Amino acid sequence: MYVAVKGGEKAIANAHALLAQRGSGQEDSGESAAQERIASRQLRGQMGVLVSRVMNEGSLYDPNLAAKALLQAQGDVLEAVTLLRSYRTTLPRFGATVALDTGALPPERRISATFKDLPGGQQLGATFDYTHRLLAERLQVSEIPKDTEEEDDAAPGTMPRITDLLGHGSLVEPDHPEDWADEDPGDLTREPTTFPMTRPERLQALARGDEGFLLSLGYSTQRGFGNTHPFAGEVRVGEVEVLFEPAEIGYEVPIGRIEITECQMVNQFVGSAEKPPQFTRGYGLSFGRAERKAMSMALVDRALRSEEFGERRISPAQDEEFVISHADNVQAAGFVEHLKLPHYVDFQAELVLLRQLNAEFEGSEDAG
Repeated sequence: MYVAVKGGEKAIANAHALLAQRGSGQEDSGESAAQERIASRQLRGQMGVLVSRVMNEGSLYDPNLAAKALLQAQGDVLEAVTLLRSYRTTLPRFGATVALDTGALPPERRISATFKDLPGGQQLGATFDYTHRLLAERLQVSEIPKDTEEEDDAAPGTMPRITDLLGHGSLVEPDHPEDWADEDPGDLTREPTTFPMTRPERLQALARGDEGFLLSLGYSTQRGFGNTHPFAGEVRVGEVEVLFEPAEIGYEVPIGRIEITECQMVNQFVGSAEKPPQFTRGYGLSFGRAERKAMSMALVDRALRSEEFGERRISPAQDEEFVISHADNVQAAGFVEHLKLPHYVDFQAELVLLRQLNAEFEGSEDAG
C-alpha cells in the first residue's frame, strides 16, 4: 500500500538536475559539454557488444536507439533496456516478418566444437576467445595482413548447419516434431504469459531475458543441476536478410538486414522403443554480437525440454515458471526498486503490531 506524499517537488527537480550534470561529462572538468560528451555513434561503433545486449533485452533491433538509451541511462544497462522497451510500445505494428533463413547466412564468424573440418571451414572472425585478457594501457588497432587473410570463396550454400549434417544420418532429433503445426507463435509483448508455454513462446522469453541470469542458469546445468551434456555444435555471427510479405502485394520483399548470433547446441542422446537414439537440441538466437547470450539461451532451452524427453525435473533451470518468471530483468528491477517508494503506512502498521506483541510478551512474563 502506498501513501500520497506532499511536497518534495523542488528536491525532485534538483535530483533531476544533478543526474543530468553527472551524465554531461563536465562534472569534474572545465571542458565544454561539446568536448566531453560521447556521441551515440561512437558508442555504437566501439561498444557493439553492449549495444547488442540492450537491443536483445529491449526487444528492439535498432543500434542507434540502443546507443542513445545507453547514453541517457549513463551506462546502466537495465535502465537503457527499460527506455528501449518503453519506446517500443509507441511504434506501430505492421505484421510479422518471414522466418529468418539462417542456413543462408554468410557468416562473419562461424565455429564448431564438434567437427574440426567441416564444409565451408571454421571462421574465427572478431573474438575475445584467444586474447590474453591482460589490461592494455592503450588500445591499438592493427591492420590484418593481406597475405595472411583466410581466403574462402565458398558460397553460403556450402556452409550447411552442423545439425543438418547430423540430421542426414538421423543422428539428431528433427528441428520440429512430425505433428508440428506451422502457426504463428503468440507474441509475449502483446499477450499475457500463461503456463505451460510452447517452445516458441519460451524462446521468445529467453531471447529478451537477462543475459547474466541465463548465463548462471546455463552454467548450473553444466554443474549437474540439469540433465544436459552439451557440445557447441555451431555458433554463427553475421548479417541476414529480413523479408516481409505485405498483404497488398502477396509476395515477399526484403526490408533490410540485421546482424544476429545463432547457436545450435548438441546435447546428450535419448532413445526409446519407438525411436532410435538421437542427439537432442538446444537453440539460441540473439541480435548483434552476443555469443554468450545465445549459448546460455541454448543451454536453458534444452534444460526446459525435460518433460518433453521424460526426464525428471529436479533443477531450477528445468522449471519453466521459475526461469521465465525471473528472466525478465525489467520486471525484476521494477519489483526490487519499488522498495524505495514510500511504504510509510505499511511500516507503521508493522511497527504498531510489533510493539503490541512485545507489550503482551512482557505482560505474560510479569504474570508468570
